[in-house]
Amino acid sequence: MTNPALNFSREEYAARLNQTRKAMAKAEVELFVVSDPSNMAWLTGYDGWSFYVHQAVVVTMTEDPLVWVRTQDMPGAWQTVWVSDENVVTYPEEHVQNPPHHPYETLCKHLADRGLSTARIAVEMDNYYFSALCFEVLRRGLPQAKFADAQELVNWKRAVKS
Repeated sequence: MTNPALNFSREEYAARLNQTRKAMAKAEVELFVVSDPSNMAWLTGYDGWSFYVHQAVVVTMTEDPLVWVRTQDMPGAWQTVWVSDENVVTYPEEHVQNPPHHPYETLCKHLADRGLSTARIAVEMDNYYFSALCFEVLRRGLPQAKFADAQELVNWKRAVKS
């Protein structure tokens, strides 16, 4: 396991994850796809400068989050996140702005491989980094899932500073 340079203690990140999970339970969602870079950093420490390509943190109710980035960003994620290296998952460079591929197709596969294809999934609908096409690819790739908007679920948690 990489020894990441964290900006906060692991206990602080655990408390943030716990707050997020409580809010998820209140919103009756099982999985949360976090695509806002500030929210991703708040939850995991991920400090990627590649915000111009698709990336996300996937929070479930029980497992450590997944950090989903393009393949070339994996080493940077290993250096900045508290989750295990195995929880940093990727998509290939050929999916970046290269129709007919879309990065969210691989996120669907990662979720399906973990048995999460029928979950009630929250996404940040009014987010600069989450497009209508991202949402459509998720819906097509996970047809049995149910979707909900959780735009400000993490934002309001971040308002209280450590």
